[in-house]
Amino acid sequence: MSNSAILTITGSDSTGGSGVQADITTISALGSKAVSVITSVTLQNTLGIQHFYDLPAPIVSGQLDAIVDDVMPETVKIGMVRNTEVLKAIVSALRRYKPKSVVYAPVLFSSHGDRLMGTATIEMIRHKLFPLCKVIIMRRRESDLLLSDCIADNVCFLDDAADHGSVNMFASALAVYLNQGDSVSDAIAKAHAFATNLFSKSAKLTGRSGELYAEFINLVKKESSTKADVSHYANVLNVSSRYLGQVCRLVAGKSPKSIVDAYLVEDIKAHLAATHDTIQQTALAFGFANQAHLSKFFKKLTGMTPTEYRSHYHEYGLVNE
Repeated sequence: MSNSAILTITGSDSTGGSGVQADITTISALGSKAVSVITSVTLQNTLGIQHFYDLPAPIVSGQLDAIVDDVMPETVKIGMVRNTEVLKAIVSALRRYKPKSVVYAPVLFSSHGDRLMGTATIEMIRHKLFPLCKVIIMRRRESDLLLSDCIADNVCFLDDAADHGSVNMFASALAVYLNQGDSVSDAIAKAHAFATNLFSKSAKLTGRSGELYAEFINLVKKESSTKADVSHYANVLNVSSRYLGQVCRLVAGKSPKSIVDAYLVEDIKAHLAATHDTIQQTALAFGFANQAHLSKFFKKLTGMTPTEYRSHYHEYGLVNE
């Protein structure tokens, strides 16, 4: 049984649900030591990935040399690799150091279905990385794109319903069992049992999107007549405008701006119906630069000008929109 550390080469997931953080958690839980090389830094939260920063290939190569020269891991687990230059650095290191076992779990799509690597990278993976792997882990829905006409008899298929977290856990556990000297078939069986048992019990990180959305709506109800800038609401709620936008799209399928505008136009309607203020006075009361600005905004959202709305309201007592 090997006591050597297991090297994970993958991206960073700041939520800890996958990536290097999850690899280290799983490897440590099974009593082994993890060392790591980061390929990409992600900007993400429980709502998903917003942006990637792929580390330059020389930095990835430098990390590999620093770890492998000193620790000499016998087992390597590879996850997110998004570009050909980084892939070349990894392949070069694997050929040079010749670890006993390489487990590869390609990260082809994000949780939202966005493709994370280009055709050139996939081609290089097929012809350069696959031949170096003892086990390749993928979901069946990814196999057509990843394998194509490539013949690989060392593929372990997981259910399409498996998410990044469960794939991550399975792949890391498999690497541990291979590192301990188990055969591939025994290691796969043990990894399945471990991942199924632990993943079902693990508490998933949840964000505060529902709570934040409710706070946002309450704030908009109070301030929409005087505050139309989304950044104002984000500042009051102490979140970024980006995160507020993600939350609103997730919960309501709308942007924060469209929500604020909808409440604002209702405030304007009520004002037009209840007062005799001129349209210019109404515009200034609601923070518009002038009557034309208000009219353009109001017609875009209601299909009629403020004057038309007021006339229609007083004639019929209600507006059918």
